[in-house]
Amino acid sequence: MWPLESIDSLLLFTSRALCSPFAVFVQIQGCVICLLLAAGWAGAAYVRNREIRQMKKCMKDGNDFAFLSHDIHDLEHSKQVQLPGVTVVMPLKGFGEHNLHNWRTQLTSLYGGPLEFLFIVDSTQDPAYHAVSRLLLDFKDDVDARIVVAGPSSTCSQKIHNQLVGVEKMQKGSKYVLFLDDDVRLHPGSIGALTAEMMKNSEIFIQTGYPLDLPSGSLGSYCIYEYHMPCSMGFATGGRTFFLWGGCMMMHADDFRTDKHGVVTQLRDGGYSDDMTLAAIAGAHKRLITSPPVAVFPHPLASDLTFSRYWNYLRKQTFVLESYTTYINWIMNRCLFSVHCYLSWGFVSPYIMAVFHVAAALRFHFKDNSVEEPVLNPNGLRLVGCLVICTTIELLSMWNLTRIEVRLCNMLSPEAPPLSLGAYNWCLVFVAMVVDNFLYPISAIRSHFSQSINWSGIRYHLRNGKIHKIDRTMEKGKKFSDLAAKRLYGRKAQSKISILSSLSRSLANWRQPKKYDV
Repeated sequence: MWPLESIDSLLLFTSRALCSPFAVFVQIQGCVICLLLAAGWAGAAYVRNREIRQMKKCMKDGNDFAFLSHDIHDLEHSKQVQLPGVTVVMPLKGFGEHNLHNWRTQLTSLYGGPLEFLFIVDSTQDPAYHAVSRLLLDFKDDVDARIVVAGPSSTCSQKIHNQLVGVEKMQKGSKYVLFLDDDVRLHPGSIGALTAEMMKNSEIFIQTGYPLDLPSGSLGSYCIYEYHMPCSMGFATGGRTFFLWGGCMMMHADDFRTDKHGVVTQLRDGGYSDDMTLAAIAGAHKRLITSPPVAVFPHPLASDLTFSRYWNYLRKQTFVLESYTTYINWIMNRCLFSVHCYLSWGFVSPYIMAVFHVAAALRFHFKDNSVEEPVLNPNGLRLVGCLVICTTIELLSMWNLTRIEVRLCNMLSPEAPPLSLGAYNWCLVFVAMVVDNFLYPISAIRSHFSQSINWSGIRYHLRNGKIHKIDRTMEKGKKFSDLAAKRLYGRKAQSKISILSSLSRSLANWRQPKKYDV
């Protein structure tokens, strides 16, 4: 009995201590964070839903191709032939579960202007090289696509090295360059929509988008989904934004040809993160970054995404804050580091406190209270009740934004198997919220003191915010990138279809995937 009585006394004491003014402040702060997240997701949902309403209106007015353009006259041949040239540069590393489908969605884009695809690998030994080679044989004479072997990087990250080699090899007639990650699943009109925005506003420096994660069922995949959801607010503005996602960036090709603002120099000379470097350049020169409301892309996560691979992904995300280009950029990264760590543990702390309040209440309720003992403070349960309400509101707002983005993706890709919310486990989403926010400060602190990261078999070392050493000894024997599934497969790809001659009759069976796991 003595151990139980000691536990009971400890729980009661802890619960009463967690009702002190400071503890109450921490718990109320956690509720406020939940409500702020809910408000941010509600705003993002409004922007995405506004695009859905506009597309429905266009369809009601007789434009069955509203997913390509709100104005059906823009699809006429006379306007399509005037579209500027676009070069799509895709740096590749490894070959994973969904890569083949993703590449098909890019190669079969319904963009009417000159379009060139450059798949960039570091060597012919990369599994992606052979997979792309087979895929391009199926698209022979239908698309302008080729593989470029960039070789190993020596002064920057391999991804940036591949990107810079790509812009060197792009056609002279290309007006815009679109950088895509190999896990981006495009809609038929994505390239056209991005190009149209660039043509409307010549002040745009970079256009970007953001992924809609489709968890595979593992806790690691839900942690990645939860990590991306708060960031998605900054990309759902329908226009100007301060955020940049390296998975989708459209820029003026001449900015690279002329090294405007030092984009090539700063990326090449010690650059680790392409998006963080370019965002810093945009901020320093007051250049415009925009994110159109249609730039949301389905991102199926690997079915074998283990928790350890999620942890390495989180380490990579926190490691980018250790890279910088200028002193101002360093200060901004330190601020992001501090604020994110504070808010993460500020979010988690109330849930830890709630466990003590609930445990104390349960023990007090079921215990024989014949002997006079300290009374349970009712404020603890009141705080727990407030936290439950705020968490419910937060999850409902997250669910609503995901629901609207799923609907928008389905409308933007009418030929693809529809996405569904049915596979989302919202209990795991809540667990992932707590786990991810608890681990983020730990990962950030470790990144700060280690100043090195192993990503896709290559270890990068930073000094003064720049890469100063690249170690490839760990690359041996590693065949797949950290977020890719370890399964190779292929399927005969379909040919590209002309937008002007046979778009209507081809939508039913155009761009069918081999497999779709949502």
